[in-house]
Amino acid sequence: MTPISSTMFRKTLTIILAGGQGERLYPLTKDRSKPAVPFGGKYRIIDFTLSNAINSGFRKIYLITQYKSQSLDTHIREGWSFLNGELGEFIYSIPPQFRTSNHWYQGTADAIFQNLHILQDENPEYIIILSGDHIYKMDYLKMLQYHIAQKADLTVSGIEIEIEQAHQFGVMVVDDSNRVIEFQEKPKVPKPLPHKQDTCYVNMGIYIFSAQALARVLVEDAKKKDSQHDFGKNIIPSMLNSHKVMAYNFEDENKAGRPYWRDIGTLDSYYACSMDFVSVTPVFNLYDADWPIRTHQGQYPPAKMVFNETTENNRVGVALDSIVSGGCIISGGKIVRSLLSPNVRIHSYSYIEESILFNNVNIGRHAKVRRAIIDKNVIIPEKYEIGYNLEEDKKKFFVTPSGIVVIAKNTRLD
Repeated sequence: MTPISSTMFRKTLTIILAGGQGERLYPLTKDRSKPAVPFGGKYRIIDFTLSNAINSGFRKIYLITQYKSQSLDTHIREGWSFLNGELGEFIYSIPPQFRTSNHWYQGTADAIFQNLHILQDENPEYIIILSGDHIYKMDYLKMLQYHIAQKADLTVSGIEIEIEQAHQFGVMVVDDSNRVIEFQEKPKVPKPLPHKQDTCYVNMGIYIFSAQALARVLVEDAKKKDSQHDFGKNIIPSMLNSHKVMAYNFEDENKAGRPYWRDIGTLDSYYACSMDFVSVTPVFNLYDADWPIRTHQGQYPPAKMVFNETTENNRVGVALDSIVSGGCIISGGKIVRSLLSPNVRIHSYSYIEESILFNNVNIGRHAKVRRAIIDKNVIIPEKYEIGYNLEEDKKKFFVTPSGIVVIAKNTRLD
């Protein structure tokens, strides 16, 4: 393994692709990009990739944004401005500049190509390219050491998944030295691992390039009119015969036995991953002091639960198997297996079960909510019911295939 040196950090630039539109997460992405979607109570999806970078020691970070970036920009400014510019540390958001063309980003590779001036300004030796909408824990320094030791032009992080899911990802075929010899982007018939016919080795969207190689291939790709300017569809396949492309086996810092990596692609997968957090022993550990997940910490007072009237009215403020963020007041209502973001109000005799409530949600007296995702600033009137009659809910709200009711931000319920 290549020894760690300060030069490695100074000569490495991290670029996070954070412009995801997140169409399949609509209506949560109605007013924000996918990386800015709240997740896990007080976090945003982008916080997990950013925390990985900071925990790995990399503090020269560019976020390339595009769609509905205001919410994300505000979050970065308020929660991630602790780096020291005098030491060359930064997290900068870069919207489309139209420096090389008059069109929006045409693909993941084009997003980097249109910002090649960054490489010229920073003059790095290595570029880490990450997706801003995945949930996992990873030490990118270990992958960089592997990249340098292998003298690779490109290193792609890979993980084994079930073959039934592999059609959603780029599938890699590697030789005995872990060099990538074939790459299939979202194949209809994925190639399984030779020794595990029910498993495929897939691309995680985590790349380390040698800077000169990246610049060359992006310039060449930009000239191709038939290219979709995408790393998985075009860049990686084009490099297999002309460059050294290595695969790096994902090493999970979550340390939960089975590697944890999630692409929150749909509302149902978003809901399932969120519900894992309120399990007795969640697969993904938020409470790991060795790998903290950072975020914007609003100045909210502590959460409070009031009323314990075990009389005939049975008005009790309680939360069971739940995550309750700062500023929440549970005033005589009951919360079961749910996640409450900051500043939620739960009024007397209400009942919330297996639901996700974003900031500033207000639940009226005697209201009942089951298996729902309620976005910011929604007020649920007294005695209102959500999740108990899906046919009625479908007339007013979005309901997922598995029956999760999703209420958009600022929705008025009269």
